[in-house]
Amino acid sequence: MRLCVFCGSSDGARPLYREAATALGRHFAEAGIELVYGGGKVGLMGAVADGALSAGGRVTGIMPQALVEKETAHRGLTDLRVVASMHERKAMMADLAEGFVALPGGLGTFEEMFEVWTWAQLGYHRKPLAVFNAGGFYDGLLGFLDSVVEEGFVREPHRAMLIVGTEPADLVARIRAYEPPRVIKWVKAEER
Repeated sequence: MRLCVFCGSSDGARPLYREAATALGRHFAEAGIELVYGGGKVGLMGAVADGALSAGGRVTGIMPQALVEKETAHRGLTDLRVVASMHERKAMMADLAEGFVALPGGLGTFEEMFEVWTWAQLGYHRKPLAVFNAGGFYDGLLGFLDSVVEEGFVREPHRAMLIVGTEPADLVARIRAYEPPRVIKWVKAEER
């Protein structure tokens, strides 16, 4: 199995975020899961890659040339693929992955997470998406998502697509067991 991780290029305010990223990467390697990620050596990106590599795992990083030139690329990866743009990076990560996990991160992490979730909602893929809710990082967002369902902008089956966990082994087990909903996104003609 090959899973793509979205996460911050910084460590965040609490050491537990880096510890969680390292533990997740290590667990991937121990479970025979190849890590696909943005290719960075810094922040949680570097921690998840180092965790996987330290346990003998395979790690594929995808990074735009402009970021490689800023010397943020991790040079110890199994495979570092250099692309021309962020759009190419995201497309390649999505193509290579059989599922996605979001660790704590910032705007880029959120954008990547919501993009692949939207693609799944629209039926463009049937791959699982999970958040590794280290230290309750995603609690506020999860509460907001519940309110979006209550307000009628997201259907419950689409909200339920998002797997949430705080332990690597449990999260991976739930990703492996994921079954996408059989709900059509589109409204009925009479509802338009």
